[in-house]
Order: sequence, then C-alpha cells, then structure tokens
Amino acid sequence: MTSIRSAMVLAAGLGTRMRPLTDRMPKPMVEVSGRPLIDHVLDRLADAGVETAVVNLHHYADMLERHLAGRTQPRIVFSDERGELLETGGGIRRALPLLGEAPFFSINADTIWIEGICPNLSNLAAGFDPERMDARLLLAATSSSIGYDGRGDFLMTSEGRLEPRAEREIAPFVYAGAAVLSPRLFEGAPEGAFSLVRLFTRAAAAGRLFGLRMEGLWMHVGTVDAISEAEATIQRSKD
Repeated sequence: MTSIRSAMVLAAGLGTRMRPLTDRMPKPMVEVSGRPLIDHVLDRLADAGVETAVVNLHHYADMLERHLAGRTQPRIVFSDERGELLETGGGIRRALPLLGEAPFFSINADTIWIEGICPNLSNLAAGFDPERMDARLLLAATSSSIGYDGRGDFLMTSEGRLEPRAEREIAPFVYAGAAVLSPRLFEGAPEGAFSLVRLFTRAAAAGRLFGLRMEGLWMHVGTVDAISEAEATIQRSKD
C-alpha cells in the first residue's frame, strides 16, 4: 500500500466552456451545492490523509489565492503560472520540486463525485505499485457518468492496465480527473506547456499506465447547464 501525503491540484485553466461564469471568476470557484468546486476537491484530499496540496494559479489567480489563504487541511502551497499557462503536464512538471520525490495525487480542481462504500482516493493509493506503475488513474464508466457525453478515454485489462481509445473507437472508461502519479512519469518531459495525455500515452506504451474503476458516481461539470444536473444528483443521493 502506498501512503500519499501530497497532491497537485490543477486549478489554472481558463474554463472557457463555463462562460459567462468564468468571465468573472476561476472555474474552481464556481459553486455546486453551495460550495466552490475546489473546496469539494480539497475536502476529498484531506479525508484521504493528504497533508500538502500544491495549487497552480493563472486565471483570476488573486481571487483563488485569497479564497484558499486560510485553508489548513490540507496545507496549501501555490505554484504561480500567472505569466504562462502551462497546461496539465507542464504545470505539474514545474511544481515537482514542491511535491517531493514520492508518488502524489494529481486532481483537477473541478472534478466532483459521489462516493461509494469505500473512498476512491484511498482505494487509488492503496493499489499503486511504483515498481510496476508510473500512473494509476481513477476511471468512471462512460455510459453512466452524469453530464458526460463523450466517447470515453481508455480500455482496461483485467489486471487494470490501460490502453488509450483509438480515434474512431468508443471506450468504456473516462478519466475522472484524479490519479496517483510517480515523479518517474515526468522523466524526459519537456519544459513549457504540454498535456498530461502525452505522458499517459507514453506510459501506456511501456505497460506502466494503470486504472481503477471508481465506486459511486462521477459528475462532469463542464458547462453552466451541468451545474443544476450535478446538484440534483447530489440531492438525490442524500434523500
């Protein structure tokens, strides 16, 4: 079992599909069920035992920085991308000195789900084996995720090894925006802006990309209209 004490929270994106809300705030500050998305995420990390969360900043950076200034669980460290948006891969690469040498969680600041019986982040960490894996991704079922209408991202073998979806294929699993990553995944990665997908593809080709089907229900809050659908789903889960 791998114990994860640090996390990278990807919060720098422009959130263009969430306009007009993101014309005046960063997407992680958009509220679902009365709380900003990023607070839902940080609560999940705290429950999983994460002590330090590195949050990258770009779009409305000052607003997000002020909102998180008083947060103590987990402790917040900022990675400043005000001068240049580095995308998911480049943002983590820059923040590696802040994350340390051990495996860490990577999580999108706007991902949200309803838990099943066992907490998903704890399950994700428990099955991470750095000897065999460079990354272990949390996956949701393409067909039953709330607010998602894409073609999926991955196929998964019985042992959890992942293969990216071919261009015209429909895949059963979509990446739910959370993963355990080894710093080894970033060996040889370029400087500047690039997507994590590039590294996932390389890891899959080497047989070192794995996944876990999540328990519970993932909600893709990608547009303004998706907020009400997510809130209704959360309310039903409480009734």
